[in-house]
Amino acid sequence: MNSSVTVRVRDAHVYYRVYEDPLPGLKKIFAQRQIRRRYRTVRAVRGVNLDLHESETLGLIGANGAGKTTLLSAMTGLLPLESGSILGRSRPSLLGVSSALRPALSGRRNILIGGLALGFSHAEIESRIDEIIDFSGLRDAIDRPMRTYSSGMRARLHFSIATARIPEILLIDEALAVGDEEFRHRSAQRIDEITAAAGSVVLGTHVMSEIERHCDRVAWLEGGVLKALGDPGEVVAAYLAAVPRSGSG
Repeated sequence: MNSSVTVRVRDAHVYYRVYEDPLPGLKKIFAQRQIRRRYRTVRAVRGVNLDLHESETLGLIGANGAGKTTLLSAMTGLLPLESGSILGRSRPSLLGVSSALRPALSGRRNILIGGLALGFSHAEIESRIDEIIDFSGLRDAIDRPMRTYSSGMRARLHFSIATARIPEILLIDEALAVGDEEFRHRSAQRIDEITAAAGSVVLGTHVMSEIERHCDRVAWLEGGVLKALGDPGEVVAAYLAAVPRSGSG
């Protein structure tokens, strides 16, 4: 792998099964007869090839269901490949520590838990906690249970925790579209800091202004297939021109 390449994706295919639930009146029959549930195979990512380079921010665009989240999850190793390969200089970090966080606990306690999940020592995260709270803008709510937060507040907390440590390779899925204008501005600055620190970033979003603001190149996924890869202005223009015809939003 070239020294400037941090992640290489080659002919990546990701498939998964979607099971059909029986009608309510048939559930008992299914249980009694132990009949296999029917399923269909979703070919979420099909034959994707791309390289992510050092100090590069790569945009990832496409309609809902295009395969963006699936590809990002496969790049972290959270989803297995049906075929192909994904090689990385280090393991990419998918923005968000939501799997480690606990809704019943306060925002403050969740910062401690999330920081430990990111590899901070207890002393390190304690020393950073005020900085993280201030970045999130949630000081007035930080000692309330996280379950009382709005979805936007939770997303802001996740972003603030997950970017407290700058990884070599960061994958972001729809993180910059939350919060007010001030928080979006702070988030944008944080992404710039990560890129400037010789990291690589993949930014998946529906917000085209964020793509053009941050990205060096853009990959457009459609139906799990890489439809275009190149200059942000050109790819975004082609994508927006195609949206009315395809009916995607």
